[in-house]
Amino acid sequence: MEQVEAGVLGTIYRNDENGYTVLSARVGRREITIVGTLPEMSPGEQAVFSGEWVEHPSYGRQLRCTACTPQLPTTKLGIERYLGGGLIRGVGPSTAKMIVEHFGEETLTVLSEHPERLQELPKMGKKRWIRIAEAYREQAGAREAMVFLQTYGIPTSLAGKISKLYGDRTADLIRQNPYRLCEDIDGVGFLTADRIGTALGIAPDSDGRIVAALKYILRDAAGSMGHVYLPRQELIARAAQLLRVEEALVERQVVELILQHDLVCLTANGEERVYLPRYDSAEKEVAARLCELMACVPQGSGAGAEKEIDLFERRRGISFSLRQREAILAAVRQGVLVITGGPGTGKTTIINCIISLLSREGTVALCAPTGRAAKRMSEACGAEAKTIHRLLEAGGEDGQFARNQECPIETDCVIVDETSMVDMMLMRSLLRAIEPGTRLILVGDADQLPSVGAGNVLGDILASGVVPACRLTDIFRQGETSRIVVNAHRINRGEMPLLNEKGTDFFFERRMSYPEAAASIVALVTQRLPRFLKFPEDEAIRQAVRQIQVLAPAKKGECGVIVLNQMLQAALNPPSPAKKQLTWGETVFRLGDKVMQTKNDYQQEWRRHTPSGWEDGAGVFNGDVGFITDVDEEERCLTVTFDEEKEAVYAQQTLENLDLAYCLSVHKSQGSEFPVVIMPVAGGPKMLLTRNLFYTALTRARQVVVLVGREEVVRLMVENDHILRRCTSLTERLQAAAALVSIH
Repeated sequence: MEQVEAGVLGTIYRNDENGYTVLSARVGRREITIVGTLPEMSPGEQAVFSGEWVEHPSYGRQLRCTACTPQLPTTKLGIERYLGGGLIRGVGPSTAKMIVEHFGEETLTVLSEHPERLQELPKMGKKRWIRIAEAYREQAGAREAMVFLQTYGIPTSLAGKISKLYGDRTADLIRQNPYRLCEDIDGVGFLTADRIGTALGIAPDSDGRIVAALKYILRDAAGSMGHVYLPRQELIARAAQLLRVEEALVERQVVELILQHDLVCLTANGEERVYLPRYDSAEKEVAARLCELMACVPQGSGAGAEKEIDLFERRRGISFSLRQREAILAAVRQGVLVITGGPGTGKTTIINCIISLLSREGTVALCAPTGRAAKRMSEACGAEAKTIHRLLEAGGEDGQFARNQECPIETDCVIVDETSMVDMMLMRSLLRAIEPGTRLILVGDADQLPSVGAGNVLGDILASGVVPACRLTDIFRQGETSRIVVNAHRINRGEMPLLNEKGTDFFFERRMSYPEAAASIVALVTQRLPRFLKFPEDEAIRQAVRQIQVLAPAKKGECGVIVLNQMLQAALNPPSPAKKQLTWGETVFRLGDKVMQTKNDYQQEWRRHTPSGWEDGAGVFNGDVGFITDVDEEERCLTVTFDEEKEAVYAQQTLENLDLAYCLSVHKSQGSEFPVVIMPVAGGPKMLLTRNLFYTALTRARQVVVLVGREEVVRLMVENDHILRRCTSLTERLQAAAALVSIH
């Protein structure tokens, strides 16, 4: 093992996901190359690198580093390079030069011990010096955390999160209990924490290790598969396999956790079910509150409704079917109603009539799970629709809403669109904010993919038979001309779609390989469809980005979301000297890029221009799509403007919450609607090539659908009606709760 003290010249290559880095460094007058899992380092930084010299066949002699201890630079030039290298938010080369010229070799001492002295500099206001001081402190913490964690192979993208949460106690807290990382840090799995635990000497059969594994498996089952519980024996078997211990040891800890109320075990239909307490209580509460709302039928419901429906028909020049009329009457007579149906079955027209009738008796609040779905609802209904989070006035820490049982929504009726997307925890929050006596109308397509989060709320409500429901099956919208609607229903029935009929809005392009399909998709987006749709030549690219959406079944692969996003970004928004950009991991975010928020962030601040001035708020949510409208390379942050015209500024450490959105996964597209949808059907994992995923993708399109790939893949998706059963109990709990509540 050799130790080398060197000054960093620059980063040749870096993978932010695993921290693998190739550095150029200087030792005396000699330039060397250092490779290994390293903390992010700026030019000018000094460090002691420990490792072995190796001879690379292409790149020559390199130091393969196994440990790195950063040393703060001591010379003015080194300090200036370190501060201006981009690691410290708000300090670019010009600001670094100004600070070092003023404080000289005392600069780093000033920043760490007396940052208020930055006010001695010209044009250095209070907000700015505080921001720089905080950024320096965060960077110092992240460096220390990385030095500690790199031994255990923790990706540097997680080191910043860990140090931000634990601060200068990072090493102590992790040494005490490395498994807390699984619960505290989003993105840390059990195996990562266990690697640290093993290195720290924690015994394989220790109680703490087994408990951590059990809770992790239940959390992961909820987050990745949507399960609210796991069967007891399945949980024990999974944990024993993960831990590589005897099942008897796991069983003992399950019993102990149940006795301590850290887990809940219930028996239903001959199955022992184990829940995390939060999911058990959420399901119980959703069932109880739905039944309570059903029992409190609003007074005077339905008086004169038949005549009002007749008047609505005459005003609109339409005629409702018997089933549609029944749905409208049920909406004004029941406390809770579910309206479900596929595309073109008249759900929007029915909602408009319901709003017309109920607005005469009181107020109606419209909402949907995502910003795009809410915007589409507003346009279709001619009334303001909010996201559920906005209706509940989300803010503060994760899951906190200003509207709840103590401060309910002030309305007489709540109509929720795209209910298939609503998970168990969000439904509980919504129901808490709805007073008994308020109508609740849930609208959605039960044949679409279920929510990303835990639960199968819409499906379970319908399966219970407890909540009044109207299922619409007749096609009204564009029934004779739109092959999108016709094919969506054919697919839902297990029939092959009609491909390439002349003069229709549904196209199939045969491409036999993944690369051919990917290249064809890029050509369709950038050239062929803009010409076909007659976009103005000077607006063709801009319109293509906004009106054409590529949806892929899989995230990885040659026709997956990641690769197609890279290809489409290169074609639609290529680099140029006029476009500033920032890099996060392997993703380049460029001015003008189309991006998506990938997780709920209740603390992400935003502002929106209104007729009365700027409105400030917080909360950007999973699935929100926007465009990068500003890039600040000095501050290392970017501004995204979302569909609701909210402007949110993303600092470097929050860039992980963004992905490019030229191509979306079908799951992420739920609740959205696009003029044109292109979908690769070239192959992929069979578990993703399912009928309901295919159906969900097609029903996102309003005007044109283009499938690119092979007919046999289309057939496979149509025939693959396997739907992974989610472990949920809402159906049984609704039935049990209904038996206890008098529902009229």
